[in-house]
Amino acid sequence: MANVTVKTEKRTRRRNRIRAKISGTKERPRLSVFRSNRYISVQVINDETGMTIASATSKGLTAKSSGERAKEVGKLVAARAKEKGIVKVVFDRGGYLYAGAIKAVADGAREGGLTF
Repeated sequence: MANVTVKTEKRTRRRNRIRAKISGTKERPRLSVFRSNRYISVQVINDETGMTIASATSKGLTAKSSGERAKEVGKLVAARAKEKGIVKVVFDRGGYLYAGAIKAVADGAREGGLTF
């Protein structure tokens, strides 16, 4: 079990390093991604007020692969953010590698109309 602890500590360090450099504003909020073993969830956050503007999760989606579900989540959060008038965001990968499901979320959000 020690390997799991090291893995999560490394991810936490990467996440803190990323968060020290990026922050969401009213004009350009942060698109934050969280990946669990089963689901992927995304939030659009204004860090100045600490408010979540829009969010989406893969719970209940019926796509076959995890990459397809992640892309759908990206499109869904983009549609919800555009309803609130958000077009530009800052992408926060949350310490995960920019590959696989994280990349699929980013691609889906871009297809949905968000720019970053």
